[in-house]
Amino acid sequence: MLVEERYQVSYEISGVWRLLARLGWSWQVPRVRAVERSEEAIAAWRTETWPVASHPCRSQPSAGGSASRTRLGPG
Repeated sequence: MLVEERYQVSYEISGVWRLLARLGWSWQVPRVRAVERSEEAIAAWRTETWPVASHPCRSQPSAGGSASRTRLGPG
C-alpha cells in the first residue's frame, strides 16, 4: 500500500520483496537486543496489533456468505 500511495504503482508483496532484494535490502537480525527494549510494549503489541495485522480479514465483519459453489450463505 505504501508503494502504491507514494508512487502510484501497484505491486504484489512478492514483487516488492524482489525489488527490495535487488536494491540490497534484506531481513535484518540484530546481534544484541536494544537497550531501549520495552517488554511491556512488546507484549501489548503482540496481543493488540499483531492479530489484526497478521489476519486483516478477521478484523472486518463477515459478509455472511460462503466461498463454496455448493454451499450457499445464510438466507
